[in-house]
Amino acid sequence: MTQGNSEQEPITFVDNRKVDPETGEIREPAADNGAAAAPAPAAEPAPAAGNGAPQTETLADTIGGELAERTADLQRLTAEYANYRRRVERDRKAATDAAKASVVTELLGVLDDLDRARAHGDLESGPLRSVADKLAAALQKQGLEEFGSEGEPFDPTLHEAVQHEGSGHDPVIGVVMRKGYRFGDRVLRHALVGVTDGVADLAETADRPTEEASDVDADTSDR
Repeated sequence: MTQGNSEQEPITFVDNRKVDPETGEIREPAADNGAAAAPAPAAEPAPAAGNGAPQTETLADTIGGELAERTADLQRLTAEYANYRRRVERDRKAATDAAKASVVTELLGVLDDLDRARAHGDLESGPLRSVADKLAAALQKQGLEEFGSEGEPFDPTLHEAVQHEGSGHDPVIGVVMRKGYRFGDRVLRHALVGVTDGVADLAETADRPTEEASDVDADTSDR
């Protein structure tokens, strides 16, 4: 035998029997190339066409509605707070003005005494004049105003007439018996005055006798 025949490849036998002759068990079919067949991967479900857009629009509408509701609540709270601040400020100012007016009203008697002293010449000089000027300046700075002087038109909402001379339709103040005072828009005390006829009424009264005399002279001439 030659050397080439001795180096031939070994013969391989494949047992294709389905039953093992030694154990009697059924054999598993061999996979190609000796590898077990791997299970095929499960296919992923395809997304349903047309379902994403409606859900997005619904979510956007919900968020927009909630945002509009929260914005309206915030605007309402802001308006209520602004009204509350204005109301508190108005009430605070009204309470302050009422307290000032109450204190000033208690001092009106002192101002009357100073006016009488001034009318008698007691405030021409001396320390009392300085006290009177300082008191009047301090009250005026707080908002006190006096009214009622001779020659002013008579106003029944500010003046209280205790005497009336004449019968004209244009009454004016002829004499002031007690000054009136107001604090801002509040009248603390009405002025006591005497009312007389105005300039127009006095001129009318002066012209009336002349006209009557002219009528009498005309009648005499006709006779």
